[in-house]
This record gives sequence, structure tokens and C-alpha cells, in this order.
Amino acid sequence: MPPTHETVDKNLHTVQMKGNEVFKHAVKTMALAAGKVLEAANVKPEDINLFIPHQANIRIIDATIKRFGIPSEKTVITIDKIANISSATIPISLDLAVREGRIKKGDLVLFDAFGAGFTWAAALVRW
Repeated sequence: MPPTHETVDKNLHTVQMKGNEVFKHAVKTMALAAGKVLEAANVKPEDINLFIPHQANIRIIDATIKRFGIPSEKTVITIDKIANISSATIPISLDLAVREGRIKKGDLVLFDAFGAGFTWAAALVRW
């Protein structure tokens, strides 16, 4: 709301976030985006060799892999190393996975993101 004496006094002039709602929406849309990509490619979740999600927070990652049925051992987790660095989390996580030898030629790698502006996307790549 535009700042006025009343809105400032009531703290209504600032952006407000409902974290619980953002969490639910992120998990739902990340699973939906991944599902659409896999369906279009005629691939099942168990066929994925590696899942590289956006590293917003560990709770969103855990809930997404549980909802989608991807094992944690096939999921790249870097939030503990690099934190949430916005749109750079997926490319940096990919680089770390390559350096660690977690991706080999022919692997199916699923990328999945949810971000600012409530945007989301997923991509499936044969490495």
C-alpha cells in the first residue's frame, strides 16, 4: 500500500510474505513442472539419474523429492555449502556434481526451479 501516516503506523506499506503459503506453492509447482517435463519426454521419475533442484531451502527440496518420488541419493544438495544464491544455485550445483563425478555421459539430469515472482520451470537433459 502507498505510504501514508496510517499505513506506516500499521506497517502496511511494506512487502509481506506468507512463508507457509510460499513453501506449499513452491513444492506443488516444482513437482508439477518436473512431472510435465518427464511426461513430455515419456520418462518415469525412477529413470532420472540425478535431480538438481533450486536450492531455496532444504525443506522445499525434501518435500519436493518426497512428493515426486525421487530418492535423496539422486538429489544434489548444495544449500549447506553455498546457501540460496538465487538463480545461480542450479548452475553451481551442476558444476559441483560434475566435479564430484556424479554425472556421466548418457545420464538423465532433471533441473527444477521455483523463484522470484512466483516463476517456475523444469528441464530434462541427457548428459
